[in-house]
Amino acid sequence: MGMTLQEAEDILLAPGSPFETTTETVNGEIYEVFANRARSLRDLLARSVDHGDRELFIWDDGRRYTFAQHERLVASTATAMADRFGIGPGDRVALLGANSPEWIIGMWAAISLGAIAVGMNGWWTGDEIAYGLELTEPKLLIADHKRLARLKGAEPPMATVVVEDDFDHQLAGFDLAAPLPDAPIHEDDPAVVLFTSGTTGRPKGAINTHRNIIAFLGISAFSGARSAMLAGGADRPPDPDSPEPCSLVGGPLFHVSGLHSAAVAMVANAVKSVWTTGRFDPEKVFQLTEQERITRWGGVTTQVWRLLEHPALNDYDHSSVKACGGGGSVWSPELQRAIRERLPDAAPQMQVGYGSTETGALATIATSQMLRDDPTCAGTPLPTVQVQIRDSDGNRVPDGAVGEVCVRGPNVMPGYWNQPEATAAAFFDGHWLRTGDFGHMHGDMLTIASRIRDMIIRGGENVYPIEIENRLEEHPDIGEAAVIGVDHRTLGQEVKAVVVPQPGSSLDTSEIQQFVGEKLAYYKVPAHVEIRTDPLPRNASGKVLKHVLSGDAANQFVEE
Repeated sequence: MGMTLQEAEDILLAPGSPFETTTETVNGEIYEVFANRARSLRDLLARSVDHGDRELFIWDDGRRYTFAQHERLVASTATAMADRFGIGPGDRVALLGANSPEWIIGMWAAISLGAIAVGMNGWWTGDEIAYGLELTEPKLLIADHKRLARLKGAEPPMATVVVEDDFDHQLAGFDLAAPLPDAPIHEDDPAVVLFTSGTTGRPKGAINTHRNIIAFLGISAFSGARSAMLAGGADRPPDPDSPEPCSLVGGPLFHVSGLHSAAVAMVANAVKSVWTTGRFDPEKVFQLTEQERITRWGGVTTQVWRLLEHPALNDYDHSSVKACGGGGSVWSPELQRAIRERLPDAAPQMQVGYGSTETGALATIATSQMLRDDPTCAGTPLPTVQVQIRDSDGNRVPDGAVGEVCVRGPNVMPGYWNQPEATAAAFFDGHWLRTGDFGHMHGDMLTIASRIRDMIIRGGENVYPIEIENRLEEHPDIGEAAVIGVDHRTLGQEVKAVVVPQPGSSLDTSEIQQFVGEKLAYYKVPAHVEIRTDPLPRNASGKVLKHVLSGDAANQFVEE
């Protein structure tokens, strides 16, 4: 008999363990928190030098950095930021560029000074870049040539360091013997500002404090330890031939998937990471997996599908991969089945998380067994995190009833940068974050039904697109699917499916409708089916931009 979920959690949360919890008052609210946490991200960076010459960041262009080298480059960069540009506590340092070592080093340097790293969306247009700079008023901008060119000759109104030209000699090579800064940092000081997707209106800059990110690191580490125990890792002696933990990273650094879950977490948890750049290339991933013995694959759902369905999947040795997971968008039952079939060694440690930028990346985790029992679930709240379902007035709804998913805990942001009205609208009393998602809970188990703005009301019936999308993904000839509502004079709305065929396949509208109708009620069957040849437009976290589909805009997701 394997270990049960409750047994694993009892061990991990026992008094004296690394995950022991206690209660503290934070900004007038009483929270459960991890007792043995770091008090700033700089503290975690300082501890990382204990790992010395172990490799930390490996890039697909051949650059490799150890823990010791990374800390020295950060200290030099922080010293240069302070001496050359006057950066100090509370100042903003904006980072605008493709994933790179310079992005990560600049971020760590800023937060080590007590400054605030502003992650600018690398896919923004010139107008959007100008908006982000105006909102956050950074004292220093670190950017690459490609993004600066989008400003079309307009000089940024702050000091600027160009990654390709200036970073090494102005910052990273300033003083490699310099100590890390020692300016006081409080747990509730802002560490980063990351912009929301902006699927409605202008993007908002979510503030994540040192406390928020350290809380995320705690629940993420707890989740990983629990998963290993449930998979039997805690009961077996270490295998001297097994590779050291090594994670594949392809998520953008301006998103929590690349920043919190990788650039920060790998330093904090002493895990080697391999970073891919440019357009997502499955065969490159296979080559790196074989070469570097990567143990964990992750990414947005489209990337995972492309790995699993690539004809070269079994041409390379991927036996080192023992875990697979991600978040950002729901993993359909069909994707979960494909992982169990094609990556059987990783399936026992498959995990899917639910969270957002506003929750510091994570709130719940569905373990492999939870997903087997209910492939549509989003898992249970992690330690220190509370989740409730509430109605529009803020009242808690009965168990099983659909309402807005609300989250509370030390991982939840204090608000949006310089946007007090948006901040006030984002919370119920008691600092309960309104996520904007519809969902329901059965006991502690959360299921996400839909984004509130995505729900379709057809003739008085609530239609949740995810249910139809999961059915469409089961169709053997459909590669991607999204469901949106379209206006109807008498019904209010009708259901429309937008689908992309698998390569080499053709689709028939009436056959798709019949396929959906075999499993779902008549009012959920798409009245309209659009068959596209281009990929569905997506944001950085892999969510389909349904407002783009509804508005027939030309904005498309580009992996770069």
